[in-house]
Amino acid sequence: MKYRLGAVVILILGALLVWYVYQSEVSGSKKFRLGLDLSGGTQLLYKADTSAIAGDVEESMNALRETIERRVNLFGVAEPIVQREKGSSVAGEGEERLIIELPGVTDANEAIRQIGQTPVLEFRMLKEDAPQTASTTVNEQFGPAILTGRHISRAELQFGQAGGFSNEAVVVIHFNTEGRDIFAKTTKDNVGKVFGIFLDGTPISTPVINEAIPDGTAVISGSFTPDAARELVRNLNFGALPVPIDLVSTQTVSGTLGGEAVQDGVMAGLIGFAAVALFMILWYRLPGFVAILALSVYVILSLALFKLIPVTLTAAGIAAFILSIGMAVDANVLIFARMREELARGKDMEEAIHDGFARAWLSIRDSNISSIITAIILFWFGTSIIQGFALVFGLGVVISMFTAITVSRTFLLAIAPKKAGRMTKFLFGSGIKI
Repeated sequence: MKYRLGAVVILILGALLVWYVYQSEVSGSKKFRLGLDLSGGTQLLYKADTSAIAGDVEESMNALRETIERRVNLFGVAEPIVQREKGSSVAGEGEERLIIELPGVTDANEAIRQIGQTPVLEFRMLKEDAPQTASTTVNEQFGPAILTGRHISRAELQFGQAGGFSNEAVVVIHFNTEGRDIFAKTTKDNVGKVFGIFLDGTPISTPVINEAIPDGTAVISGSFTPDAARELVRNLNFGALPVPIDLVSTQTVSGTLGGEAVQDGVMAGLIGFAAVALFMILWYRLPGFVAILALSVYVILSLALFKLIPVTLTAAGIAAFILSIGMAVDANVLIFARMREELARGKDMEEAIHDGFARAWLSIRDSNISSIITAIILFWFGTSIIQGFALVFGLGVVISMFTAITVSRTFLLAIAPKKAGRMTKFLFGSGIKI
């Protein structure tokens, strides 16, 4: 009785998940998050120059991603994706990269121009033994960046009130807590030294530190016109880049091509599912039908999780999802084979189901763990496309293992007859032999 009640609960929960997935998709409240190859848009790949970073590169790269996110959000793009990518350590590159995906944006030049307006702000100390020849570069004269755009809380435009710059447009910067502490310590320890302020790699002010500045406020006076100072303030408030970036490549995918990829992927999934369902029912009969029910629960549970996490679905991700359906079927086939062996030994139906699942579990566990390890390795070392495949595949393997062991067993035990008659043996048999 408890198994039949459990089966009913699973079916009700499955129906609720179907309603959630359908309703959220139709109403647009929680649509599937599609990758650029499926939705169409522009992808920009930037390389970050971390050579001048004196502190934590990891923290600076996270600040860079957050700053670019704020900038691209100004485009009004629905769910832009900004993610870090580190060059493969296997290939020995170790290059820090930033991938920006803008769904629906097909004008790559405009996107590049908008992102290019994000300034790179750095504060760097003049080296004590810096050469002073005409051919000397900035990097040879100044040390690594001590303060960057990630340390700024806000900027404002002032005229002549700050720092004694009469009637001159100046930009006043207010540091965040971390930046204030660093600025206070740096100015205290380096009185009488030159502290250069660089904007996009160009020194715009090289003041001498006269005294410690503990209040976390700095003034940039760069002979600005009022309009130029106002634009700089606006861009700094949108976020100044903590790390210089160079555009490496652009890729534009049309919305039409992306829509066709979605349709083809959905069609491939439906055909694959129908073919698997037909085979399972014809070959494994009633257990095959139960496996298809469990598989349906697996599919709808996966789709719901894709929405809730959310997971960005790409063409590679859809391929991984279809592949994980095959893994779910494989577990059921193994269970049915063990169950049939137990029936052949003369056990009753319920005992055969319990023992069949117990014997199949070890093989299913080991097989799925090896697949999960593979997914973790692909996610750890792969590029963004490979990571998307690995995430969906790993998630699918975990869900399929859960549904194969729990849902399939509950359904089978719910319909298992007390006595195994001729019809029961036929329905729970397999193959073309009657």
